[in-house]
Amino acid sequence: MMTFGIFLVILLATLFITYWAARRTSTTADFYAADSKLTAAQNGIALAGDWCSAAAFLGFTGLTALYGMDGAFYALGALVAFCTVLLLIAEPLRNSGRYTLGDVIRSRMQTRTSLLAAIVGTIVVNFAYLMPQMAGAGVLVRLLTGIPYSWAVTFVGTAMIVYVAFGGMLATTWVQIIKAVLMLAAGAIILVMVLAAVNFNPITLFNDAEAKYGAQYLLPGNYLKHPLDQVSLGVGYVLGLAGLPHVMTRFYTVPDAKTARRSVIWVMFLAGLFFAGTTIFGLAAADFVGQDVIRAADKGGNLTLPLLAQYLGGGKGTLGGDLMLGFVSAVAVATILAVVSALTLSTSGAVAHDFYTNWLKRGKVEGRQEVWIARISAVVIGVLAIVLGILAQGVNVAVLVILAICIAASANFPVLILSLFWRRFNSGGVIGGMGAGLISAVVLAMLGPAMRGADAIWPLVNPTVASLPIGFLGAILGTLIAGRDKANEERFDDFSIRVHTGVSPR
Repeated sequence: MMTFGIFLVILLATLFITYWAARRTSTTADFYAADSKLTAAQNGIALAGDWCSAAAFLGFTGLTALYGMDGAFYALGALVAFCTVLLLIAEPLRNSGRYTLGDVIRSRMQTRTSLLAAIVGTIVVNFAYLMPQMAGAGVLVRLLTGIPYSWAVTFVGTAMIVYVAFGGMLATTWVQIIKAVLMLAAGAIILVMVLAAVNFNPITLFNDAEAKYGAQYLLPGNYLKHPLDQVSLGVGYVLGLAGLPHVMTRFYTVPDAKTARRSVIWVMFLAGLFFAGTTIFGLAAADFVGQDVIRAADKGGNLTLPLLAQYLGGGKGTLGGDLMLGFVSAVAVATILAVVSALTLSTSGAVAHDFYTNWLKRGKVEGRQEVWIARISAVVIGVLAIVLGILAQGVNVAVLVILAICIAASANFPVLILSLFWRRFNSGGVIGGMGAGLISAVVLAMLGPAMRGADAIWPLVNPTVASLPIGFLGAILGTLIAGRDKANEERFDDFSIRVHTGVSPR
């Protein structure tokens, strides 16, 4: 009952924010980008709330507890992922688009076929990212309330629809800010309690884990069994984040490129602090709770952190244990609600803004009508997300999230980076890159150990090391096959000046 009460307080607070934001959301700029009035700190904290998803809060801790250092690699990769965004993507994105990835491609190519390819890439990546978030939400809400998993996923999907359909980007941003503050606070509390349990000597955690599970536990290869898996994971992180559409949309919520860069600095420090702690949490859970208990609660390890919090609070059935379990579980659900809201908003933007307004109606749509289409889209997307979440029961959410990032690295990143920096790149390249990257990443992921386990046909958990080059190859071959587009190349000069300086030469 205490656990549910904490969750209810957080839910009511976020619903109040949605009501407040809905009264201030009427135009397309309000709905998609909060009218581009967020400060660097606000956007950076919201980005931290976005990036520290269910994969970080639940999955990374679970992977470390069950597989040792291989789980830690997932957390370490997340620390450096924003470097590419800071150095290559943040400023050009802010200068070249309005609300979506499709805006950038449309501004560069000015063709309907390239816009359609960008729409497909956005929707596929977002749904691949949505699935694990909904799965994590279902596990936690079931723990909080005792209701069946499918009803738990449905509940989270309904809340997500309310946030996005009524509050738009403003509500999503403030939900993410609250969630980030709660998440960092929960992480700090658990970290202090863990260190206090070992007399503030973290080496004790490593020694106890080695004694309990053997030396191999602290060595690579327990989960990422193929040597290229570690390389693939790192490449996917460093390049995949820059291709995630729901991350890109956050750079349109600030007034200028300088503020966009400063937002990235904020998220690098805030998210980095939390990711650094997940390895400690995982080791502590393996030592204190035990792998058998973790697997019994959820075979994917997604309940590791709540179980650790319960142990640190005094154990199951105690006041302190129930209080810690309720607090951490409620914060985790808030984490998931914030991320799925951002994903739903990004997907509805691709449907309403890119597809309906710019592709189907060729821009001839009134702002209020587009907002209504976006809200209807959010409802449909929410229903589909609920179905996918139910199908994803029992799979570690961190693994599924990294597969989504792999798809983003293989399809969206090559198209985005070549659009920004290659003069000859054309619509044929957009179609070739999106098609080759998407197909290769999805097929190899479906054939790999993450989805097929011991029956895997493809050896790598994360196929980025193969699908990323295929995506770039498809983009380059598509460009060459389509032939030179003189008008497109002439537009590139003005486009390049605008994306790198923020100044329109004409």
